[in-house]
Amino acid sequence: MFGLIARFVLALVLAGSAALKLANPASSRAALATFEVEDERLRWIGWAALVIVELGLAVAVAAGSEQASWLAAGLLAMFAAALVGAILRGRAGEPCACFGSRSTVGWTSVLRNLALAACFAALPLLPEPSLSTDQWLGIGLGVALLLCLGLGVAVLALAREVGMLRLRLGPGAALEVPEEGPEPGQRLALIERFAGVGDRALALAVFTSDGCRVCRGLEPAIASLAGHPAVAVEVFDEVADRDVWTELGIPGSPFSIALDPDGTVLAKGTFNNLAQLESVLATAELRRPELVLGG
Repeated sequence: MFGLIARFVLALVLAGSAALKLANPASSRAALATFEVEDERLRWIGWAALVIVELGLAVAVAAGSEQASWLAAGLLAMFAAALVGAILRGRAGEPCACFGSRSTVGWTSVLRNLALAACFAALPLLPEPSLSTDQWLGIGLGVALLLCLGLGVAVLALAREVGMLRLRLGPGAALEVPEEGPEPGQRLALIERFAGVGDRALALAVFTSDGCRVCRGLEPAIASLAGHPAVAVEVFDEVADRDVWTELGIPGSPFSIALDPDGTVLAKGTFNNLAQLESVLATAELRRPELVLGG
């Protein structure tokens, strides 16, 4: 029975190491710089390989594979050697992410890995217990539950990573192509189509068409901007306002042009969501001093 308990405890050590890497992938990948892995793509590959290998070995060790026990011992011995190399290069105290983001390079980490390597190497030498079918079934269910828990942690960690990536990237700006639509700084008679623009900070011309699914989906967003006290919004349909589309060289829909109250084009661009439409207004505010006051 002692051999069975030791096997599952050591399998949990490997699974826990992989789960901690999944729980904080950014710091785990960054820690690979301690071991001279500078390229970001190689860090991704190394991080993913470590997680997959540790989880795979954890399952195999729990299943009673002697080969997996020897491989796990070799893996931990390799980790210990890598830590010794980092110490000799003067990187003691730097993160190693062996067991979470707080793990650091040091002789304690080396001894821990060597001790675990010895335990894995000793597993095949321990006597195997004689268990009934029901007992093995119960153990299998326990392992399955632990794996489901690990999978849940992995999914949450990946969702967190995607969320952080989206926050870093931020929403994309509208696509502004110089050759499409009127040039910034040009004054348009289009401003006369806006009602009550005199007391508004900006005028926003939005070009849509009936056959545009994106346009229909953005109608609530456009309506919300129309209710803003500092923005006058007018929508120009591809069919009903064909003369305006032709005169201004509108490339397609949805497209927008931000104007100063005197009709000066401040910004323009193709957009696909509210954030991109708002970016046209933000660009207009940034350009206004240069194009209006300076032009």
